[in-house]
Amino acid sequence: MEKYEMVKDLGFGNFGLARLMRNRQTNELVAVKFIDRGYKIDENVAREIINHRSLNHPNIIRFKEVVLTPTHLGIVMEYAAGGELFERISNAGRFSEAEARYFFQQLICGVQYLHAMKICHRDLKLENILLDGSPAPRLKICDFGYSKSVDVWSCGVALYVMLVGAYPFEDPKDPRNFRKTVQKIMAVKYKIPGYVHISEDCKKLLSRIFVANPLQRSTLKEIRSHAWFLKNLPRELKEPAQAMYYQRNVNLINFSPQRVEDIMKIVDSAEVLANSAETLVDSANFLAESAYF
Repeated sequence: MEKYEMVKDLGFGNFGLARLMRNRQTNELVAVKFIDRGYKIDENVAREIINHRSLNHPNIIRFKEVVLTPTHLGIVMEYAAGGELFERISNAGRFSEAEARYFFQQLICGVQYLHAMKICHRDLKLENILLDGSPAPRLKICDFGYSKSVDVWSCGVALYVMLVGAYPFEDPKDPRNFRKTVQKIMAVKYKIPGYVHISEDCKKLLSRIFVANPLQRSTLKEIRSHAWFLKNLPRELKEPAQAMYYQRNVNLINFSPQRVEDIMKIVDSAEVLANSAETLVDSANFLAESAYF
């Protein structure tokens, strides 16, 4: 970790702590996800890392390398300076239909790329959808390796939240009633509030996504050919431009300086945590530092 210096904490998740750090050599800002060494380092973590290493798409957070500390495995990734899409929606209340489409188009292209690479996300949510810091923010999908049509449903939920500013199957008067939410999901019981004005094409697309039977639900290919999706579609999201990213993977182009063998050696080492006094002190210092920042 001598290669990086800490800038600030980004927050905690199911995996552990994420930090914003700076590469001392290049001055580049990166996000580092720290996972406790020991039993938490399992085949799921290894699969996420190897999957992530193989991906190169503008709507997917880029993997850089893995590093090892005495107490943690660090996964170094591209830093998305724009934060979570969830935060942007919360600040705005809801998006216009045009803005929602702008982000939805990018989301669908990113998910379709994952599926083409034989990777399913299974945990797509607004907190796992980030934005870069550019004036016209580029959407970035992250945390896709832990867990195909279930991703389509999640994309529909994201679109609905962008348009409405609320979740489609949650009762606003009783949002913590999980049983009621599940019942509404099973019955596919949702509606567009009267104060939200969206086009019929948009409503029809949502109705094709929110279908209980996955076999009858719209596929990503069908969504990409839908009239609402195609409206004002940026050139870089059209099929010819997107095909370039698939071809790179077919040609086995490497996107990380770390070889798979080297990554697996680091991951295997992370499974072992020496129970020494020195290591316990390192761990205490790490947590104290986290609390301070």
